Amino acid sequence: MPLINLPPFAAELLAHFERLGTLRVDTPVIQPAEPFLDMAGEDLRRRIFMTESETGKSLCLRPEFTIPVCLRHIETATGTPQRYSYLGEVFRQRREGANEFYQAGIEDLGETDVASADARVIGDAIAILTARLPGRSLKVTLGDQSVFEAVVAACGLPAGWQKRLIHAFGNPQQIDALLTRLSNPQPVTGLDPEIEALLTSGNETALVAHLDETMQATGYSTNASRSPREIAARLKEKRALEKTALDGRTLDILKQFLSLNVPLAHAPAALFAFAEKSGLSLDGALSRFDARVAALANAGVEPSLLSYRAAFGRPLDYYTGLVFEIVIDGSAAVLAGGGRFDRLMTLLGARERIPAVGFALWLDRIEQALASQEGQISR
Repeated sequence: MPLINLPPFAAELLAHFERLGTLRVDTPVIQPAEPFLDMAGEDLRRRIFMTESETGKSLCLRPEFTIPVCLRHIETATGTPQRYSYLGEVFRQRREGANEFYQAGIEDLGETDVASADARVIGDAIAILTARLPGRSLKVTLGDQSVFEAVVAACGLPAGWQKRLIHAFGNPQQIDALLTRLSNPQPVTGLDPEIEALLTSGNETALVAHLDETMQATGYSTNASRSPREIAARLKEKRALEKTALDGRTLDILKQFLSLNVPLAHAPAALFAFAEKSGLSLDGALSRFDARVAALANAGVEPSLLSYRAAFGRPLDYYTGLVFEIVIDGSAAVLAGGGRFDRLMTLLGARERIPAVGFALWLDRIEQALASQEGQISR
């Protein structure tokens, strides 16, 4: 099916993808909703256009390409490493701009040299934007989910709190709210008195039996997504989490880490100094970070474009390591963004772990930037 209303540079972009040795793929506009609802993250979930099949199966209009491209790779049993490119419409509710717009991008699947693959996608994204927008000064912000996870784990927080903080990575308001709760824990309120008494007693068998009896009596059990035992475990975990309080030193360590914002060339030294001062063991995460910085230098990526912000993340739950976004310096409009998603392939059904990294380009924003540039030249 021919694509309509494409920006004029689309043909050049597809030719660029071909020169990079990618395999161009397309995916259906109507997608099963479950993978997006389970793995894409809250920000995207609430903006998806949902529908359903005649049999009641939940479907949605394609809100992004990464998950469909990965599913296609698994279904076609294509070997790795393999680089895919795509260009097509995506559909999501947006605060500004049309709800139907074009995205293009590359998904790099199966490359075991993680640092080189990370550097390659960043370099490719910069090169594509530089070719489309000559003379414009780009700014690339990098974050790293795996470094944040290593810091949280090294602080010795309970697993439940680690999960909450990691889930909130990249959302400054949510992170601040969680740290405030950790520094000033509040008791759980509003529980049924009998459930409260059973939790306090520590008699899990009696708590499970009570929950099961209540669910049977209300008819809820036939539609429950969790069993009585799972609900009991969740209540116990919540009680334990609400009793957890951060000591002042650990809170300061987390805040110091999240405040790091330096040119990428200075980031390895800044992270090493942070780890040494805080007494945290981050060797594995920092060695991988250093390898990526070295790979970017070896790939010839201009270091002055790159900065590292420890608190920076992207609003998709499937990222596991590198995350990045590219803007024109002085503008807030994201022209390209991406990152590493090493767990996604197995979550989608791949039989073995497949390392993966990629990026997407917002073609409407690039077109607007190009029009703005041409307007300035004409004046």
